Amino acid sequence: MPEVAQEVKQRRTLSDRAILNLFIWPTLILLIAFNIFPLFYSLFLSFTDYSAVAAKAPEWIGLENFNHALFNEGTWEAFSITGRYVILSVGLELVLGFGLALLMREQFAGSGIVTTLILIPMMLSPVVVGLFWKLMYTPTFGYFNYLLGFSNPATAPDWLASRWGGQPSPGLALWAVIIVDVWMWTPFVALLIYSGLKAIPDYLYEAAVIDRASSWFQFRRITLPQVAPLMLIAVLFRTIEAFTKSFDLVMGMTGGGPGGQTEVIAVTIYQQAFLGQFRTGRASALAYMVLIIIIAISNLYIRNINKANEA
Repeated sequence: MPEVAQEVKQRRTLSDRAILNLFIWPTLILLIAFNIFPLFYSLFLSFTDYSAVAAKAPEWIGLENFNHALFNEGTWEAFSITGRYVILSVGLELVLGFGLALLMREQFAGSGIVTTLILIPMMLSPVVVGLFWKLMYTPTFGYFNYLLGFSNPATAPDWLASRWGGQPSPGLALWAVIIVDVWMWTPFVALLIYSGLKAIPDYLYEAAVIDRASSWFQFRRITLPQVAPLMLIAVLFRTIEAFTKSFDLVMGMTGGGPGGQTEVIAVTIYQQAFLGQFRTGRASALAYMVLIIIIAISNLYIRNINKANEA
């Protein structure tokens, strides 16, 4: 009887292992097929002359695609636009997000409803947000200019066309995209900072009040150091998102125009890979350059986060 029980137990163990494999292997196969394989295949294509619509195999050309990207003025212009976009949008989101987090921490009548309304923009699709704000920016019937006090469409700014009163106004379209990005993702930053504020022990503030510390001293010595790690995490996430995933928002609003004023690096990669060019090799090389930059920036942020946690 003990031998029979042991045999049944072994069969049951093998059956459990088979069930585990049944769940794990399909997931691994999908992960390799849709993530790992394209990652390494695009790395191979970055060293080749290849077009996705050409009826020929990839031709090895070494570092020529990377040289073209490094010495192309259009590429550096796209990086410059992306840098301004990232710095301005993330900076504004950090400042406004901190203010919203302080507001969310206060308990008042209807605070739950206000918090829910604040978090709604980050739940929407970026493409939908882009199309929605494209209508909002329309000079003739959009509400944005009306809210700013412009009642005459002839003198009102045409944000997405970078024109003000019929005259060119360079940079206006980029600011239009930045405003939408800030509107959409400030709640995300506020949510992370709010979680840090809630984790601060009350006895720290009570001790500061007993010592007659000012509000500014409490903010500078208690609030800011305690929230700093989560602030850096929020900035890290938003920097990566703004640098690499601004494509859908920009394409939904401007398509990179007017005249390339909002052509961030994600749009440049898309234009090289598609839109009549179909330079798959060059687009892959540029995408890996962006990946290297993101990894370098992430390492800097992570080092600062570790320092903040050790302090």
